[in-house]
Amino acid sequence: MHSALRFPITLTRVMRNVLVNLLDPPVLVLTYHRVTRLQSDPQLLAVTPEHFRVHLQFLKNKFPIIRFEDDWSNVKNASVAITFDDGYADNALGALPILEETGVPATFFISTGAIGTDQEFWWDELERIFLGEWAFPERFELDDSRFGRTWPTGTVAERHVLFEALLRLMKEVDALKREHWLMQLRRWAGAGKEWREFNRAMTVEELQRLCQSSLATIGAHAITHTPLSSLPAAEQRKEIEGSKKQLESWLGREIRVFSYPFGSRRDYTQETVDLCREVGFAKAAANFPGQTHRWTDPYQIPRLVVRNWPVEVFAKHLRKFWIV
Repeated sequence: MHSALRFPITLTRVMRNVLVNLLDPPVLVLTYHRVTRLQSDPQLLAVTPEHFRVHLQFLKNKFPIIRFEDDWSNVKNASVAITFDDGYADNALGALPILEETGVPATFFISTGAIGTDQEFWWDELERIFLGEWAFPERFELDDSRFGRTWPTGTVAERHVLFEALLRLMKEVDALKREHWLMQLRRWAGAGKEWREFNRAMTVEELQRLCQSSLATIGAHAITHTPLSSLPAAEQRKEIEGSKKQLESWLGREIRVFSYPFGSRRDYTQETVDLCREVGFAKAAANFPGQTHRWTDPYQIPRLVVRNWPVEVFAKHLRKFWIV
């Protein structure tokens, strides 16, 4: 009975969206994070070079591929824009050569706090600690006045529960508190600070070489990759404006586009949107599904996150996405 009730609603939505797309050709923005091979990828961020190449070839054969920063008001056909978030080194070392080989443009949103360091992004370090071959204690006690509690950690399953819990909690706190928690975890596991080379962000020199490509556009992605909704207005401004200015200093050109860290609707606020406009960004990318039309807020552009899909799965996701 429930499925029968849902069917007309779904059909109505599909028919509506098909009609809307005929009247106003949509732009679909895709989000990638990494182009590399990983033995472990719990966040599902990495796409292999082989899959990335066939994704681009498929897109080139099917759609106009446009730039994120361009004016889309006169788009004549359903089109695709490609973006990357975070600033992993493999964006420059793995993704860019394939983009240049296929002649496809992309925009790279850079979290500036990690650039030029040998450190991993905080979610990767969290994974490193929990996947390490340490003599894990039987429990972990988080020392924090607001979030403090104790978890059992004697088994793999219990440590997985803790990993998922801390992954969620670390999105609710600022970078300073997050680092304090990571210090506690390193001591608890005896993990040290031996960051993995394959998870590093770009160096400044790699970022500059990326920027020199005619197919690459650089955008800002805040400094510490903290959900901006968790920060007061003054800290949000530091993250937004600070990443813009730092990139402009490194690259010698104006940075006109921004991507909200994590980017779901709960990860930024209207205040965040207003700040992006105030500091001089022309567009800002979010991270929830949707199409962009002429009436879409240019400071809340939806995107579809791409996983390590074989081309037939990739094609299926795209076909579905145009109409639902």
